[in-house]
Amino acid sequence: MRTITDFELAVDDLAERVQRGDITVLDVREGWEVELCAIPGSIHIPLGLLPGAIGDLPQDRDIAVLCHHGMRSAHATAWLRAQGFDRAINITGGIDAWARRIDPSMKVY
Repeated sequence: MRTITDFELAVDDLAERVQRGDITVLDVREGWEVELCAIPGSIHIPLGLLPGAIGDLPQDRDIAVLCHHGMRSAHATAWLRAQGFDRAINITGGIDAWARRIDPSMKVY
């Protein structure tokens, strides 16, 4: 299932974009979650710390926001857009969908 809307991107499409190198992946999960599994090269900023780290994010490219299943990242995406990050995109299904569809060797929790 591939889903592209103005607000959401499917993991299949994210995988293509990561391979091309034309998207920044922002992981808003907690540290213990990232220790279990993560997309290589992603930026890790837990959701609760995002307001203080907003200056670390690029505004000139798409930012794929990722969490476990997509709920925290949806909140983060909406918040980022309200702060002027119009190119923030929520990843549907989160790291769980990535592990199941893109990288089956990745730990699922």
